[in-house]
Amino acid sequence: MKHSDYLIVVAGGTGSRMKSETPKQFLKINGVPIIVLAIKQFLSVNPEIKIIIAVHKNYIKHLLSLTKKYFKNKNIFIVVGGDTRFQSVKNALQILPNSKEVVAIHDAARPFVSKKVIDNCMNTARIKGNATPAVDLAESIRVIDKDKNKAVNRNNYKIIQTPQCFVVDQIKKAFAKKYSPKFTDDASVFESAGHKINIVEGNTENIKITNPSDLIIAKAFVKHDK
Repeated sequence: MKHSDYLIVVAGGTGSRMKSETPKQFLKINGVPIIVLAIKQFLSVNPEIKIIIAVHKNYIKHLLSLTKKYFKNKNIFIVVGGDTRFQSVKNALQILPNSKEVVAIHDAARPFVSKKVIDNCMNTARIKGNATPAVDLAESIRVIDKDKNKAVNRNNYKIIQTPQCFVVDQIKKAFAKKYSPKFTDDASVFESAGHKINIVEGNTENIKITNPSDLIIAKAFVKHDK
């Protein structure tokens, strides 16, 4: 039995770091926009999931054309993104009714999240209230403090991914807080409201396409899957 869960897709970027006139989420891999690939992963897990996309106001028309082309008859709503990720997610959360269902908040530029990770995050949040996927670091790291630096144990650190999943009424309360620069993701907002974050295993292919080199890697992933 499928639950009446939600997906918030954060697509407010304007393409500055990608050095492209087209925002990264709308760039194509094998002819399909990145944001479309990301959404399709969630629909493959739950075809009835309700989708809210937060997008920059300048790209609403373009996004509407994509949803019409790729997602006919799906529950998709569009809201205007804010100046920060925090505000974009908050705008999307405001149209959700308070409930005990789960909302997954996902970066539009992560098209390779696995179905297993989506399912695990949603189910863990349903049981424990929240879930955030993460993967191990593969390289050595050092902490920098002004003009000093030292090696640290990489096993004590994780790379955080999305979707970050929460019970709807709890995450809405967390986002009632005033914005802080410390809010680097949704889990940090939720943690600031006094909640413990539950880490689940992510998948290494679930990269966030941010720079031109990431697009090369993404195309290699697609080619390898064929």
